[in-house]
Amino acid sequence: MASKIVTSLVRIFFLGLIFIFLFYPDKFHIKFDYPGFPQSDSWYIRLAKFAFWFLLIIEILRIFYYGVVKSKAKGLVANVVTIIIPLIVTLIFLEIIFMYIPQSHEGVLSKASQIWWEKYWNPVNALGYHDKEVAKEPGKKQVLVIGDSFAAGHGLKDVNERFSNILGAKLGTDQYSIYNLGMSGADTRDEAKRLQEFPIKPDIIILEYFPNDIEKVGREKGLTLSGAEPYADLKGPMATIVKRFYLPNFIYWQLPHTGFSTFEKFVQTAYTDTTVLNSHLRDLSKMTAYKDSTGAKMYAVFIPFLFQVDKSAGYTKPVEDFLKSKGVTVVGINDGIVKIPEKERVVGKNDGHGSATLNGLIADRLYEAMQKP
Repeated sequence: MASKIVTSLVRIFFLGLIFIFLFYPDKFHIKFDYPGFPQSDSWYIRLAKFAFWFLLIIEILRIFYYGVVKSKAKGLVANVVTIIIPLIVTLIFLEIIFMYIPQSHEGVLSKASQIWWEKYWNPVNALGYHDKEVAKEPGKKQVLVIGDSFAAGHGLKDVNERFSNILGAKLGTDQYSIYNLGMSGADTRDEAKRLQEFPIKPDIIILEYFPNDIEKVGREKGLTLSGAEPYADLKGPMATIVKRFYLPNFIYWQLPHTGFSTFEKFVQTAYTDTTVLNSHLRDLSKMTAYKDSTGAKMYAVFIPFLFQVDKSAGYTKPVEDFLKSKGVTVVGINDGIVKIPEKERVVGKNDGHGSATLNGLIADRLYEAMQKP
C-alpha cells in the first residue's frame, strides 16, 4: 500500500507542475492568446483545467483509500484526514462547476463575465464589432450606431434585444441598413475615430451617450477615481486566489465593492470642470464635423445613470446643449425610464447595463424621432 501512496504522491508532484503552468503562466512570461482575449474565457483552457482537477481528485482519493480506508488507520490524524479530504474534494467540485456558470458584470471584470462573453457575445464581425458583416447594400439608407457597451448590447443574451436591432426591424431591412459600432470601454474620442474609419458612409448617425464617456478625459486632466480598479481592495495571497480561481472569484463579485457615490462624485466634478468639459466637447466636435462632412442626419440618445436619472441628466446637460447647437437631434428617454421599475431597467443585479425593456424604449423613441420631417 505504501508503494501506491508514493506513486500517487509522484503523480501529484507532476500535476503540480501542470498546475503552475495552467494557473500561473504569467510567472513564466507565458500568455494564452485566443479569439476574444482578454474579454472572453477560453473553452479549451477550461477543459484543460477540468482535466487537471479531475486527475487531482483521483490521486487524492487514492491516497485516502490506501492510507486511511484500506489500512484501517485510527487515531487523531486519521480522523482529521477523514474530515479534510471530503472538504477538499467538495471545493474542487465547486470550482469545476463554477468554471461553467456565466454571469455578466459591469465591463469584463470577473471570470463569470468572461464565461458569459464567450457564450453570448456573438456574432462578431471582421472589424471586431458585435454585429453583422459589413456589406455594400445600394438603395438603402445607411445608419451607423456609435457608442459604448450600452450600444454594443452588453448583458443582453440575444442581440435582437438591442435597440439598434429593434430599430432596424421597425424601419424595415428593405429600406435601411443599420450597423452597430458600439464597443465596450469606448469613449467619445475613440468613437469619433471609429466612425470616421468605418467603410460605410452614413446617411444617419445615432450616438448613444452615457455619463462616463467623459471619464478618460477627466483622468487625462488629472482627476482621480480611487479604489475603482478591479480587486483594489484585495491584498496578498487572497488577491491571487480570487483573481485566478472561479469559485472565489464568483463569490467576490457577489459582494459590494467601490460605492457608486465615489464614481458619481468623479463624474460630477468632470462635468463642472471647464478644462475637462471643453476638452470633451472638442472630441465631440470631431463627430459633429464628420456628420457635416457627410451630410448625415444625427440623433443622440442620452442614457442616464439608471438609478439616478434626474441627477445624471443635470450632469450631462452641457453636452446635450452643445450637440443641439451643432444641429443634432437629442431624443429624450428619461420620462420613459422613470416609469420602468428599477430592477427592470438593468440586465441583472451585478450588471447595470440596459435591459431589453430599456432597449425597446430607446428604439421606440428613435423610431418616432426619425419619422418626423
